[in-house]
Amino acid sequence: MVYVTTALLDLVLPPRCAGCDAPGVLVCARCTAELRGEPARRMPVPSPPGLPDCWSATVYAGAARRAILAYKEHGRTALAHPLAGALALAAGTAVGGHPVVLVPVPSARPALRRRGHDPVARLAVLAAGYLRAAGWPASAAQVLAQRRRVADQAGLNALQRAENLSSAFRLAPGAGASMAALLESGTVIVLVDDVVTTGATLAEAARTLRAAGAESAVAVTVAATRRRGRARDDHSR
Repeated sequence: MVYVTTALLDLVLPPRCAGCDAPGVLVCARCTAELRGEPARRMPVPSPPGLPDCWSATVYAGAARRAILAYKEHGRTALAHPLAGALALAAGTAVGGHPVVLVPVPSARPALRRRGHDPVARLAVLAAGYLRAAGWPASAAQVLAQRRRVADQAGLNALQRAENLSSAFRLAPGAGASMAALLESGTVIVLVDDVVTTGATLAEAARTLRAAGAESAVAVTVAATRRRGRARDDHSR
């Protein structure tokens, strides 16, 4: 219900910038520049075993943090487009002109019901479209699914997150055709999420793909959390 109401309000009311609340725009020019940041390799420290190279468009702070939370938790689904643009920029920087398949990390079923949409899957589809528009082969394949219920990751330390996610994913039903595309010679498999914090989610997703015979060398997110010791963050990844 929150998702539907917010989406309707975005249609009928003048928009306000998700990053700074300036009137008249979905994301203003200044916040767009902050959101796209400087695509770079940003690895969690320490990184869990099996984590692919992690690239992100920016750090999880300021306008980027506010925009991601507004999109993911507060139903501002129109923000999928600027966020996916940032994701595509990071992916393009990470893999160059190689053909890519973007594989979104699956969201937990309770989170999907609460949010009313699948935010990461939508970002993967849109980002693949932006990459194709830029001139190289790209697609999105939702080949992973939740195997079991997991606890909310917010407030868990790195070890607790890894234990919480152990064996949490499986191949999605009917993923055989998509897996064939993943194994095609020359195609780079890119795991996609909105934010990387400890890397536990992406490491488990990569392990699941490896067990199915597909290796992911790269993970791409919109933003990367700055690690400050054991400080609590408010994101579930």
